Amino acid sequence: MLGSTHGTLTTDSRRARVVACGEQPAPAVHGRPAEPDDLDVSGRPLYCEVPDLDRLFRPESLAVIGASDAEGRPNTGITRRLVDWAGRVGARLHPVHPSRPSVFGLPCSRTVADLPEQVDLAVLLVADPLPVIEELAQAKVKFAVVFASGFAETGDEGAAAQARLTAAVERSGLRLLGPNTNLNAFERFRDDLDGPAIALITQSGHQGRPVFALQELGVRLSHWAPTGNEADLETADFLAYFAERPEVGVIAAYVEGIKDGRAFLLAADRCARRKVPVVAVKVGRTEAGARTAASHTGKLTGADAVVDAALRQYGVIRVDGLDELQDTATLLARAHPPRADGVVVYSISGGTGAHVADLAAGAGLRLPVLSEAKQAELHQWIPEYLSVANPVDNGGHPVGDERGPRIIRAILEDPSVGVLICPVTGPFPPLSDRLAQDLVDAAERTDKLVCVVWGSPVGTERAYREVLLGSSRVVTFRTVANCVSAVRAYLDHHRFVDGYRSPFDEAPRTPSPSSRKARALLRPGQQLSEHAAKQLLRAYGIRVPREQLVTSAAAAVRAAGLVGYPVVMKASGARIAHKTELGLVKIGLTSASQVRDAYRELTDIARYEDIALDGVLVCQMVERGVEMVVGASHDPLFGPTVTVGLGGVLVEVLRDTAVRVPPFGEEQVRGMCAELRGRALLDGVRGRPPADLDALVEVVLRVQRMALELGDELAELDVNPLMVLPRGQGAVALDALVVCR
Repeated sequence: MLGSTHGTLTTDSRRARVVACGEQPAPAVHGRPAEPDDLDVSGRPLYCEVPDLDRLFRPESLAVIGASDAEGRPNTGITRRLVDWAGRVGARLHPVHPSRPSVFGLPCSRTVADLPEQVDLAVLLVADPLPVIEELAQAKVKFAVVFASGFAETGDEGAAAQARLTAAVERSGLRLLGPNTNLNAFERFRDDLDGPAIALITQSGHQGRPVFALQELGVRLSHWAPTGNEADLETADFLAYFAERPEVGVIAAYVEGIKDGRAFLLAADRCARRKVPVVAVKVGRTEAGARTAASHTGKLTGADAVVDAALRQYGVIRVDGLDELQDTATLLARAHPPRADGVVVYSISGGTGAHVADLAAGAGLRLPVLSEAKQAELHQWIPEYLSVANPVDNGGHPVGDERGPRIIRAILEDPSVGVLICPVTGPFPPLSDRLAQDLVDAAERTDKLVCVVWGSPVGTERAYREVLLGSSRVVTFRTVANCVSAVRAYLDHHRFVDGYRSPFDEAPRTPSPSSRKARALLRPGQQLSEHAAKQLLRAYGIRVPREQLVTSAAAAVRAAGLVGYPVVMKASGARIAHKTELGLVKIGLTSASQVRDAYRELTDIARYEDIALDGVLVCQMVERGVEMVVGASHDPLFGPTVTVGLGGVLVEVLRDTAVRVPPFGEEQVRGMCAELRGRALLDGVRGRPPADLDALVEVVLRVQRMALELGDELAELDVNPLMVLPRGQGAVALDALVVCR
């Protein structure tokens, strides 16, 4: 079986009403129920709310509840930092403490009700924030930040406390950041840097520090959202908000758990519509990582295969390390859209160029062979005995004179080239200084991407610290691997967004007539027999073999004559999952005597194994196709999921499958098929004809519709094998397993 039920998908009621891109309905009021047109056929939202978080990040006034200036008190350091931050951004800060007349020279209010004005933001430095929430609501405070820990990250008791906090926030109408968060939103952001900025989202504040430190390398950051336990505001809210900010060029995220799968995908969809790249570290690839993440944030991390597929569906670039997060985000923030996808490696060493070219090609980058005319042009400045086809080896000396910039310019002028990668394995001043400057000058004159790999482990060289890092156009890396993966992400991102069409726009909103027929066949909490499961498929227009269900040997013989020899006979019952292992399948029967004998043998085995049968299926025998599996299951984060892969009795051994989260269209199904390691079987191998890929795509789309319409009632569906016949002949579901929720 492809999967099992782990739970149910719950969608925050606040996100039921949301705003679409393009022709947009009005944004929802906080907590307003969804309108019918806003929901798909499964009852899940189709539009993404964009919260107005301006006053969270740039409040005109803020209150610090529990403020202190007493030496040795934990709150004193936090209060001091907030006072300094408010002074920098021009916000009015009001301390609140029941027994202090002033804090750091500022007049102190005894309670929230005593505040001299309505404030935009309240920062709660109290151990139990719950009693304060109602006071803030009465004072019409827009936002609150809760630093206190001891909530869902600590176990069941903490989760219950967090649930009470969430309920209070929902009643209040304010928006809350935290609990278990920190001061990262109130860091000192440099305002002397230009160009598109990185907006940062992290569930663990410490994990965002390497990205925040990019400012010291000249990379602009605009916001940092430390989401903590996400009792209210979550990663999805910040994705949607940052996608609308004109200064944001890329969103970098460190995600431990996804609170609401549909909300996350809707926010990622908004980013894709706006062509804003999202680069994310998503914890939970391994069991150990998932367990640690759950203990830290108290949320489900999700089955990683489903999470990974969902991220790719919406163009989220998943990276593994914080160094990759820094480098990929920096490149995407700085680079113009590519004019071509060709990559040229340019170096002073043939060995270096060959090595980098190998790594680039191995990562899937296209390294075009430069035209003969372009090679002849380059040989004006590079000796004839050196290769300039790609990689381009200049031999070293040309970088020291006027030949250097001419070579770089000539490469970038080639219409097949969109990216130039120049690896510098170690400094060799003054030539490396001259090379760095030539690359910077070229990058300033072109809208093509210029990347430099500065391989020196020292990193204090002038060419690196002053020349390369002083440019906002060149993207400088310290490792070839990070450079190659970032360039791949850059080209993939632009290919993705250039052809992106939101699947939510075409998602079905009303049930099909098939759903009424199908629901009559479902048996809550039970597994259906193969015969009933095939009736379910037939209701959705999925082809099944000619077959009859019989309860006697004589009826089996009559059925075989009607179905047509040769036939397959199978025991049919609600408790049978693996018929082949039990000997409950007989194939290739060509005579009445074989059919009678097979009937008796099948019923004897069932009686011996104490398996209740509703009869024996006499089925048309279908051969000469590719055995595939198509399935649907229920993911605790994303709801219905659909899987396609190589099928047959070895499906669990091969594990060659691809998964998507509905809604999706035909292009995504073809992408699923392309991901399979055994994809060549569909194209035809060893003299076999190509399979009917169109028919396979149609079956997957019909299973998706079934999963959407019956998703909350259908725990599992496996069509295995789905025999995909030669091109033009269709596909036939030879067996099916259905488990009802």
